[in-house]
Amino acid sequence: MAVHPLRRVLAVTAAVVCAAALAVTATPASATDVTLGSAAAATGRYFGAAVQERLLTVTPYTTILDREFTSVTPELEMWWNVIQPTRSSWNFGPADRVVEYAQAHGMRVRGRLITSYGLPAWVNSLPTASDVNAALVTFIRTVMTRYHGKIDTWDVVGEAFSDNASATRRPGIFQSRLGDSWIEQAFRAARAADPEVRLCYNDYGIEDIDKRKSQAVFSLLRDFRARGVPVDCVGLESHFTGSFPYPANFRRTLETFASLGLDVHLTELDVAGTAPAQGETYRSAISSCVAVPRCKGITVFGVSDQHSWRSSETPLLFDRYYNKKPSYYAALSAFPMPVTPTTP
Repeated sequence: MAVHPLRRVLAVTAAVVCAAALAVTATPASATDVTLGSAAAATGRYFGAAVQERLLTVTPYTTILDREFTSVTPELEMWWNVIQPTRSSWNFGPADRVVEYAQAHGMRVRGRLITSYGLPAWVNSLPTASDVNAALVTFIRTVMTRYHGKIDTWDVVGEAFSDNASATRRPGIFQSRLGDSWIEQAFRAARAADPEVRLCYNDYGIEDIDKRKSQAVFSLLRDFRARGVPVDCVGLESHFTGSFPYPANFRRTLETFASLGLDVHLTELDVAGTAPAQGETYRSAISSCVAVPRCKGITVFGVSDQHSWRSSETPLLFDRYYNKKPSYYAALSAFPMPVTPTTP
């Protein structure tokens, strides 16, 4: 596909938004105590969800969020076009509320910085390479400084490779003005802003290491590691559908990226469909992560089907009425536990 449909949907939602590390360590004693977060924590991992700031006052939503998840990722609230809609204005309110909520509830936060689909119009109209570079560095420095000590991991750059047969760099203002070096510049700016925090590259369509796009991202990260460019991890978004099914070599893909000395994360996991196939995919993806020591955690791309970016495909672990689905129990069963949760 030419453009990931998620970005079309989220870009519109982001405009509306603009207008308008703590893990559980106790081993569960009984089936009623087992949650996604506690089961993952027993393996040394986190289990997170992408969240929407506007839903943090919705009781059924937050009840599940607080009970099941140990990490949050702002779904749109850290996009550049939300935080800095014009060159002279900054809007940190939505992102602040997500971060504050996570801190108040003992959750880690995964931050987002640069994606091609979340750019404000003023950035896309900058005339010179110098202007573009200055805007890039200023945004990274400003956002990371504001949330210093509050973010567990930053996805510094995301979705920089196209879906075409050659898996070339995605066209856009950074590529056209700064060339291939812009990703490296972003990571170096991020490390200058915070010498300690973990820095990730994040992308979709890289779940099969034998595919051209996966190999292109692997080559980029291998080069970065060889030259000392500061990158600590890679995020695989992991949106699985009928058109983009779960690959049989997914575990090998994780192991291959990990072989670079990088941690790996599943950052936007969701699975279109219904039981039992949906549950089997969730179980397989999570089991692969658990089997790879450098796979540090899983984030699902939302809490309830009601608020999913593709709600008609019912891709999440809770239905639109916030009930646990069969896929929830399948996901939970991917973690080794002293008890087996009972499906109602």
